[in-house]
Amino acid sequence: MTHVFHVAPTTVRWVWLAIPAVFVLLALAVAIAILLKSVTGARSSTFEVSPEGLRIRGDIYGRLIPASQLVADSAQRVDISSGAFRPVLRVGGTAVPGYRSEWFRLANGSRALLYVTDPAKVVLVPTRNDYSLLLSVAETDRFLAELRALGK
Repeated sequence: MTHVFHVAPTTVRWVWLAIPAVFVLLALAVAIAILLKSVTGARSSTFEVSPEGLRIRGDIYGRLIPASQLVADSAQRVDISSGAFRPVLRVGGTAVPGYRSEWFRLANGSRALLYVTDPAKVVLVPTRNDYSLLLSVAETDRFLAELRALGK
């Protein structure tokens, strides 16, 4: 004759194990959403020059830099793959292959707000707030002309 014996009931409630798992899954979902938004920002970000200033859109770190804070007459094209404007330390933000956005420390020690997809096609825009903007702009000459017109 066979006798069947069941396992003794656990003293740990399964809910207590599920709660940390739910938080981990939520944190992972938020991280994936931020990464996806950053990757799509690399394709859809825009830089709008208006009398208000320079508005950056399409990225989770978008913002408006007022015209009074831009040093538009000193804006110039630069190559950030080497030299003083090369980003060396990400202070915050996104750095995925082919796209860097948000705050970085540069080789020359200064701070910069980057929105860069192509290090050879970058516009440097100094500001009056102890940082510079480094932006990959498709139409660099037209962007510089609009920016300089804003500064006058």
